[in-house]
Amino acid sequence: MTRPSRGRHLIAKALSAVMSVCMLLTVAACAVQDTRTVITVWSWEPSMGKLAQSFEAANPDVHVIVKNTSGYENLNTAIQDGYGQPDVAQIEYFALPQYAVSGQLRDLTDRAQGYANFYTTGTWSSVQLGGRIYGLPMDSGPMAFFYNDSVFRQAGVDPTTIHTWKDYYRAAKKLKKIGVYIAADAGDASFFNAMIWLAGGRPYRTSSDGKTVTVNLKGDTGTKIFIEYWQKMMDEGLINTRLTTWSTGWQNALGNGTVASVLSGAWMPSMLLSDVPGAAGQWRVGTIPTVYGSTANAEIGGSALTMLNTTRKPEAAYRFIEYVCHDAEGIATRVDGGAFPADTSTLESKTFLEKTTIRDSRGIQIPYFGGQQFNKVLAQAAQNVSSGYQYLPFEVYARSDFRATMGKAYKWESANQRRIVAKKRFEAGMTDDDGNPVTVPDDPGPKVSLAGALASWQNDIQEYGVNQGFTIQ
Repeated sequence: MTRPSRGRHLIAKALSAVMSVCMLLTVAACAVQDTRTVITVWSWEPSMGKLAQSFEAANPDVHVIVKNTSGYENLNTAIQDGYGQPDVAQIEYFALPQYAVSGQLRDLTDRAQGYANFYTTGTWSSVQLGGRIYGLPMDSGPMAFFYNDSVFRQAGVDPTTIHTWKDYYRAAKKLKKIGVYIAADAGDASFFNAMIWLAGGRPYRTSSDGKTVTVNLKGDTGTKIFIEYWQKMMDEGLINTRLTTWSTGWQNALGNGTVASVLSGAWMPSMLLSDVPGAAGQWRVGTIPTVYGSTANAEIGGSALTMLNTTRKPEAAYRFIEYVCHDAEGIATRVDGGAFPADTSTLESKTFLEKTTIRDSRGIQIPYFGGQQFNKVLAQAAQNVSSGYQYLPFEVYARSDFRATMGKAYKWESANQRRIVAKKRFEAGMTDDDGNPVTVPDDPGPKVSLAGALASWQNDIQEYGVNQGFTIQ
């Protein structure tokens, strides 16, 4: 055998060996190929990643991809583009009708038969439209009275005696005497609507087919009661209208006691711990004051898990929704992470009701409310939520327009308050932080009232509804 032929023989053997290795690798790759059904979930729930992991452990045939997203711009864009939609989406109760009416959500009525008693009245009604079910309740936001007990006591007010809006007003007057606002509100659509609900208002009605909508903000009794009351609170300088909720200024005011309370949802405890950690031990939770002291409550916030109509994996998607919202393990995971439950079983459990601490980001249990069993108050609040309140099938737009219309009343009030304070400082001969005479801002001009701004808001809502093809009454 010549040297060249021997070389060719060696090369041939080498190539054969390489091909054999490649074949083995190919076979191995095929052996471990991921054949699981993949679903995508869009959510802002902090525990969703952990939920996906525990779901996959119990459902090895499904792989869950979680995208952390909030708001509805991304979802709307995906719907308009016709691709990239998630299989499962977290949607707030106020926004759910909009996506249901437009045909974006899968009807879950047949799958969720018999679930009515599993959830609280308020949350169960919030996932329905025209008697059809378009999601499963994930969490809830029954309203409660969160207050800095030490500040109220300094003002000579026992906050446990505040049951009516008149009680709340009287307390605000006493707090003002020590330089404290009872609350801050720079114009929040969620809060505004919740307070209307709390006052017994029912300004919106949608027909069973979702095509006919009644908008009656100007004529609704509950709406009138609230705006007249809140206008009085603003006119007397009892509400800080300069601080936007969740802003740094708002957080600082809660922390230093210059804003003494928050009327908000049952999800607020973990938010207070996160935003105002230094006030731990000073705050308490009480029953929300109502117009005349009734127990009827309202919801603010809360969301459901829904299935998009475009999903090609409805079985896997629903199994995940079921796990997160209906399975005891899934619910416990969310509640342990700080979510407020929507199911009656958790709300009635001894462990939940007797809880006195909130877990912080480090996993440390903090007695934020001074050892109070605060969930007892919040669980009762959930049971007291009244039914019958309806959201608009284009509520997302209505709330975005709130700032442009109703916001004018808050801006006027803020400017007026700023001028009043500056004028008093000027007349007292006080100086600014630099030692210069206080400058008095210009007069904000003709008053813009909540009632006046309400008319503009209603007109915008009605016009938008007509343009979207609804019959508006």
